[in-house]
Amino acid sequence: MEDTALPAVQKVLASPEPRLPRGGPARRRGEPGCWVPRRLSGQLRGKERADGPGSPAQDVMRPGEERPLEEGACVAVSELELLKWRAAERIDEAAERLGSLSSAIWSEPELAYEEHHAHRVLTRFFELEPPAASWAVQPHYHLPTAFRAEWELPGGDVHGAASRPLHLGFLCEYDALPGIGHACGHNLIAEVGAAAALGVRGALEAFPGPTPPVKVIVLGTPAEEDGGGKIDLIEAGAFQNLDVVFMAHPSQENAAYLPDVAEHDVTVRYYGKASHAAAYPWEGINALDAAVLAYNNLSVLRQQMKPAWRVHEIKGGAHDYYNVLPNKSLWKAYMENGTKLGIDFISEDATLNGPSGSTDFGNVTFVVPGIHPYFYIGSNALNHTEQYAEAAGAQEAQFYTLRTAKALAMTALDVIFKPELLERIREDFKLKLQEEQFLNKVE
Repeated sequence: MEDTALPAVQKVLASPEPRLPRGGPARRRGEPGCWVPRRLSGQLRGKERADGPGSPAQDVMRPGEERPLEEGACVAVSELELLKWRAAERIDEAAERLGSLSSAIWSEPELAYEEHHAHRVLTRFFELEPPAASWAVQPHYHLPTAFRAEWELPGGDVHGAASRPLHLGFLCEYDALPGIGHACGHNLIAEVGAAAALGVRGALEAFPGPTPPVKVIVLGTPAEEDGGGKIDLIEAGAFQNLDVVFMAHPSQENAAYLPDVAEHDVTVRYYGKASHAAAYPWEGINALDAAVLAYNNLSVLRQQMKPAWRVHEIKGGAHDYYNVLPNKSLWKAYMENGTKLGIDFISEDATLNGPSGSTDFGNVTFVVPGIHPYFYIGSNALNHTEQYAEAAGAQEAQFYTLRTAKALAMTALDVIFKPELLERIREDFKLKLQEEQFLNKVE
């Protein structure tokens, strides 16, 4: 039996079907599968607006207000929930293009700093997003294979021309692994970032009245697997003035947060001394023996290391990767929205006791608040395996990827329309920074 107490929009978002229902008239109270009209017209606001285009808004609902919808509505639904519904619908409308974007990146894997094909595909995606030139694209943003695409609603500043827009960043990754391609699913990361940004834009364009000033920014961040492209971009100033950043990573489960492992690269060089191997070998110094002994000693040392510690091969590296700073206010908002979409999150105990890998997104969270959830893609294969590369390119992954993008877009709308949430996010960020600085001093 259908739960008639569930808000109409929530019924749509929680539907097990991969696609949300399209437009059409709203069904009457009591009819199964009730939903609201596709467009946020006067009917959605409770009555037609008396003012014409460009006139001062009269009878415009603000996000958070609730008003019974006119005939055809099931229950009272807040304007913010309707905007979230519109964001999810906008992502569904672009599903074919988004899937093609992901497939194009997956089919031609490229290594760190060499992602020229993926870079062209992504920049072209935003350049061609209708209407023409609606996204301002900087194709080589500080790095040859990085980019920045911006969108802002014309005339969206309800607080006056001097008001600074809220800058929300959606990050895309698209580098692959040597030999096994997109075995970490970075093609899906790029798709999630692009899709979430489209969703936010679609919601803001549908908002019936002046919106808070918002700038939606998509950053293409190369070289996550090797080199730390985000760290290069941090040092170049790419994250200055961003207020909150969003991205999501493929995994074997759904989690709003997993404690990533910070990475510190150490390069050790061994120098030997040549001598005649048969006549007087004692005069020589064998650098290879020293390297082999160091490797063996580190391997033996692992049994004394704490469970969350990792030591692997010694290799050259340009940057250290930091831990991702958790932001509980963002977690909670993301989980609330994800739950509406039917996402089944792992328990908090599993979250805190299940470290994932390392990521240069951790460095980003030391300069701007952000969220880096993990999402199931329809496979239990492990990242960095051939099986996971296959799963990342499968059609089944599309439903889970777009569902995650919807949850991110809905969370971004919470940040836009709930000033108290933004303040909590900023406070969480400051507190975590202070804790990290204290711990570093103690160590």
